[in-house]
Amino acid sequence: MDRRKSLKIIGATGAGIAGLVLVDWKWELVDQLTHKGFFSFQEEKLISAIADTLIPEGIPSKSPFPDPKPIGALSTGTDKFLIRLFEHCYEEEEQQLIKRQLKALGKTSFLGKDQGGREEILIAMANSELEEEKKFFSLIKSQTIYGFTTVKEVMADYHGYRVAPGHFDGCVELSKA
Repeated sequence: MDRRKSLKIIGATGAGIAGLVLVDWKWELVDQLTHKGFFSFQEEKLISAIADTLIPEGIPSKSPFPDPKPIGALSTGTDKFLIRLFEHCYEEEEQQLIKRQLKALGKTSFLGKDQGGREEILIAMANSELEEEKKFFSLIKSQTIYGFTTVKEVMADYHGYRVAPGHFDGCVELSKA
C-alpha cells in the first residue's frame, strides 16, 4: 500500500469536509443577513426553541406503528405554523406583545440553555407577577399545542382521523322488498 497516496486521499477528504462545514456556516450567515419577514432571524429561532421546549421530540408511548419515529414540535413544523400565525392572524397589539417578550427572552440567553434551563425560564414566565409575561406564555403555549395537535402526522397517524371516510355502517339489515 502506498502511504503517500493514502495520506493525500485522507488530506483531501479532510479538506472537503472542512469546506462543507465552512460553506454551511457561511450559508447560515447569509440567511441571517438577507432574512426578510415580520420576525427577525433571532426571534424566529426563539419561537422555534420555545416550541421545542414545550413539545420536545420523542417517541409517543402509544403508537399504531411497530417502529415509531420520534415526533415533536420541530419535526411537524409547528414552529413555522406559529411564525405565520402570529404574523398574519393577530392584531398589532398582540404582535407587539410577542415581539417585546421575545426580546426580553433573548436577553436571558434562552437559546444557549439546555432543555431544563429553558423549562425553568418558561415556568418563571408562567408564574410571573407581570401580566404581559403570563399572557405571552399562555398564548404561545396554547398555540403551540394547537399547532402540534392539528398537523397531519398527529391527527391521521396517531388519532386515526379520516376527513371523509365515505362509508356507512348501518344497524339494520337490508332486505329485498
